[in-house]
Amino acid sequence: MWFSTLRSILLISWLSALLPGTAAEPMLISNSLNACQEDSMFTASLFKVVYTPNNNTAFLNIVATSSVEGNVVFDVAISAYGYTIIQTTVDPCKVGLAGLCPMTAGKIPLKFNLPVGEEAASQIPGIAYTFPDLDATVRVFLNLTDTGKSVACVEADISNGKTVDLIAVKWVLAIIAGLILCSSAIINGLGHSNAAAHIASGALSLFGFFQAQAMLGLTSIHLPPVVQSWTQDFQWSMGIINVDFMQDIFTWYQRATGGTPSTIFDSLTTVSVQVEKRALSVLPEAAADLYRRSVAILPRAAGSLMKRANVMTGSGSYIVYGIQRVAFKAGIETTNLFMTGLTFFCLLVVFTIGAVAAFKGICELAVKQKWMKPDTFLEFRNGWLTVLKGILFRLTLIGYPQMAILCLWEFTQVDSPAEVVLAVFFIVGMSITLGWAASKVVRIARRSVAMHRNPAYILFSDPQALNKWGFLYIQFRASAYYFIIPILGYTLVKAMFLAFSQGNSTAQAIGFLLIEAGALIAASVLRPWMDKSTNSFNIAICAINFINAIFLLIFSDVFNQPALVNGVIGLILFILNAIFATVLLIMVIVSTTLVFYRKNPDTRYQFMADDRASFMKSQSQLTGTTELDALAATARGDKAGYKPGLDLDDDNESITSADMRRRTDTSTLTVPAGGPPGGYRNSRPNPPQSPVDPSVPLFPANSGSQRAPSPYGGSSAGRSVNSGSPPSYRAQNNASPWQRGAGYDH
Repeated sequence: MWFSTLRSILLISWLSALLPGTAAEPMLISNSLNACQEDSMFTASLFKVVYTPNNNTAFLNIVATSSVEGNVVFDVAISAYGYTIIQTTVDPCKVGLAGLCPMTAGKIPLKFNLPVGEEAASQIPGIAYTFPDLDATVRVFLNLTDTGKSVACVEADISNGKTVDLIAVKWVLAIIAGLILCSSAIINGLGHSNAAAHIASGALSLFGFFQAQAMLGLTSIHLPPVVQSWTQDFQWSMGIINVDFMQDIFTWYQRATGGTPSTIFDSLTTVSVQVEKRALSVLPEAAADLYRRSVAILPRAAGSLMKRANVMTGSGSYIVYGIQRVAFKAGIETTNLFMTGLTFFCLLVVFTIGAVAAFKGICELAVKQKWMKPDTFLEFRNGWLTVLKGILFRLTLIGYPQMAILCLWEFTQVDSPAEVVLAVFFIVGMSITLGWAASKVVRIARRSVAMHRNPAYILFSDPQALNKWGFLYIQFRASAYYFIIPILGYTLVKAMFLAFSQGNSTAQAIGFLLIEAGALIAASVLRPWMDKSTNSFNIAICAINFINAIFLLIFSDVFNQPALVNGVIGLILFILNAIFATVLLIMVIVSTTLVFYRKNPDTRYQFMADDRASFMKSQSQLTGTTELDALAATARGDKAGYKPGLDLDDDNESITSADMRRRTDTSTLTVPAGGPPGGYRNSRPNPPQSPVDPSVPLFPANSGSQRAPSPYGGSSAGRSVNSGSPPSYRAQNNASPWQRGAGYDH
């Protein structure tokens, strides 16, 4: 009793938070009638019942098929969350149900208002009209009056019209995720790379959590109504968004390319749709056999009148489950689901390209009109094409879970030959693109380790590598650059289980459990992210995903637990994930907001232990006019390869073998003693001009430490001042001040 009371309080609190000020008329609704007994002699292809407590009237619209003849009594049981709350017997002759007293064989159309007595109405608790996604069921056994034998069993799910599947929630989540991703790009363009890396990492992890929530709803495992609606709030992250005119276009395209669109929404006035929420093992045997047969013939049913996704029962109604359940609840025909996700991914890419190009133009106009300083977003303006390439790679990574699931699922549906070709193109193209990008990062890191004994050197010192491939490794510590490969494998395997195991919920549940357990162990043991707080953030997400996988296994009924357990676990899953998602959102929003109120946002975050900040080269640093900038460039090995304009769009100059040999060739770092004072100026046009006289040491010299000669020219007298440095000085102090402490000296 105490648990029930606590549960009610928590749920009412969530309801008041989600639906403030709701004043709709209370009602109870049922839209489908399911058979719950083998060889049931009473079925219904259309079943709609609406009960309004204000006038104690129930409106019924039923098209039933009966094989029963004679007088019957109804044995009615009403349960909520698996717990039976009302059990009674109804005699249709006593309550005046026309057409059911006595019952006759044949098709029985029923459409009438039924008054409900005060005694029956008083047994319904008030929370039943207000709690969202009510998990309540009415089960009716039809027993012959003469023999008492049960000749039919029907079951109806009850809803009150309240739900946590809200358009406002979807918009808020999508806008927050988009603004945080844009904020990280803006902060990075302003030169605060450390803060931008943290914000981008948090945004990507948050978006990944949203997609993981959406994947729960895509499973074919039976889910309680509140879990179905909760996961529906995140389906936008998978591109599952209903726009009416686009659905018309997709239907036309499918017909034009040889497909047969489903028309489930056009037939809702004549047939019912059962949103499957019970495990296959507890479905009536007849429905279970049909379910299995429909899955078995998926590849061969492309030309059938009723599409594979919409399973028709013997009574003429439809059952939707798994991925098609999500499509139905989103108002999308199941045969249009693939094209919907594909189109929104392509629109996101096109919109991003346009936004980046427009931002480039606005920046140039603002500088020309002197609305902003010339050095603002200078690195982006000079290399915006390379930055755009990196952004497109990042969008490919974000959209990969969505496209992997939908493309693989399309192979089982074959909505039309043209759509199968599109599915092959996108899944193969995106997989090869991300795989090649990941291998590129591994090669760059290995070359950096071989040359500099530190993977961070080239990964973070070369602007081409950082801008184009940084999305794959910047959120990890330098030594865990490879971790993007396990993440891609994790995504692909999870997509395979979702797409190919729609007919076996148990296999899907076990697969999810093993996948999430492996992800949690890997994250906890390796801790690959950039710092302690980021590791904690992502490990917490992995832990919640693992707990959700355990819940899915329970929902699959492998333990044959009572229905009450599923109802309670469904509420726990909803409350746990809602609280966790709220905490994540608050953390990311506060972290992002504080960055804009700091003069130097980078100081808010501890610099990485891999010394990546020491190797990052911003435009402002390279165009500096101090001797320290020149010394820093020399320490990095950039003297011979210095490019005055920092041409970020020159792909041929990015981490090639010739470029690396030129950077690491020690002969290019030494100026001959007899060389002309302006030797560097003669070898490279437009060198950096230093206002500091290089003949004057920047640090006091003593017997234990002398300044090495400047490689940037100066008077011969200036060089003779420092000529007292012994030739073995560099050998004794092999690690330069730039290198010491970054892993080079041990």
